[in-house]
Amino acid sequence: MRNAMLQAPHARTAGEHRQVLRAAIRQLERADLYLAAVSCMELDDPPAERAVDSLRNSLEQLRRHLVELRSER
Repeated sequence: MRNAMLQAPHARTAGEHRQVLRAAIRQLERADLYLAAVSCMELDDPPAERAVDSLRNSLEQLRRHLVELRSER
């Protein structure tokens, strides 16, 4: 896995590319867990809450995109 991530994108095999996408998806899922924890803290700050919601939506869109890419390869 580490070797696949350290290689230049054009030098990766299809399998290595899928591994990198899978690792990226896992990292996005972890990031969403952290944002969910922040969201549950009820910061009582509407702009902060909107920003957290926006980040979570963006993370989910990116995760879906990477899942689609992984399934195409």
